[in-house]
Amino acid sequence: QVQLVESGGGLVQSGGSLRLSCAASGSIVSINVMGWYRQAPGKQRELVASIASGGSTNYADFVKGRFTISRDNARKTASLQMNSLKPEDTAVYYCNMDVMSKVLYSYREVWGQGTLVTVSS
Repeated sequence: QVQLVESGGGLVQSGGSLRLSCAASGSIVSINVMGWYRQAPGKQRELVASIASGGSTNYADFVKGRFTISRDNARKTASLQMNSLKPEDTAVYYCNMDVMSKVLYSYREVWGQGTLVTVSS
C-alpha cells in the first residue's frame, strides 16, 4: 500500500515563508506527476503546483513567482517552497502523486492527509 506523508505546515506571519514536504512510501515502481493542492474553509480543493517526472512544472496563477515546487525522484519526495505568504494562502495543503505500485502495475492517484498552513495578517 502506498502512503504519502506531509510535513512542514504551521503558522506564519504575512510575508513569511514555509516549506512543505511530502514523502511517498510503500511498494512503488515509479511516480509520474507530483502535485500540491489546497483547500480553504468553504472552498473547493484547487491545484497549487505540479511537477512531472521529467521536471516540467505548472503553477496556479495565484502562486506564480512566490511558490516553487521540486521533487527528488530517488527519495520519492516532493517539496513546496512558499515565500511571500499572504493571509489568503491559509488552507489545508494536500500532496498528490500518480503512483505505480508493485501490486497493481498501473498509475493510481494517491493523496496525503493534508497539512494546515495558517498565514496571519
